[in-house]
Amino acid sequence: MAATIDVVEFEFGGERYALDINLAREIVEMMPITPIPRAPPFISGVINLRGEITNIMNLNTLLGLNGGEIRQNQKIIVLVPEAAKGNNVGIIVDDVSSVRQVPEADIEHIGAGISSDFSQFVKGIIKIPVEEGETKKKDLVIWLDMEKVLSRLGNNGQGSGDAAGSMPGTE
Repeated sequence: MAATIDVVEFEFGGERYALDINLAREIVEMMPITPIPRAPPFISGVINLRGEITNIMNLNTLLGLNGGEIRQNQKIIVLVPEAAKGNNVGIIVDDVSSVRQVPEADIEHIGAGISSDFSQFVKGIIKIPVEEGETKKKDLVIWLDMEKVLSRLGNNGQGSGDAAGSMPGTE
């Protein structure tokens, strides 16, 4: 039997992305976010999620993506604390489309020869088979390495020192 990975697929800025399902604790509807004065630009603010203060991060600022406009039906993917060095962290996405199991054969890994600020945060490209009438094609989903995104925040000039250690509510 072929190996598979489980991912949460979401949309942001008109593109499709995925992250490892073991990093997602829950998906919640958008709620009011309290801005934090002088917080780094990648932090939208905080929410009180059933008594837990959770830092909410902007993917567009974090990764230099298109999007970031406030839209109806946005969601927050709350990550497990272990993904952010014990901190409660959520990311704003435009929508969550599915949780899916992907065969490793449908994943293309980016070669070492392609390097950019963004590609270092990409685990691979997932090819999703789609049938439209008699035509078969494959949609592409960018599989993000969220652990690397969170661990590298402090190293790319967007934060100071250890990113998880500099999040509001953690000091």
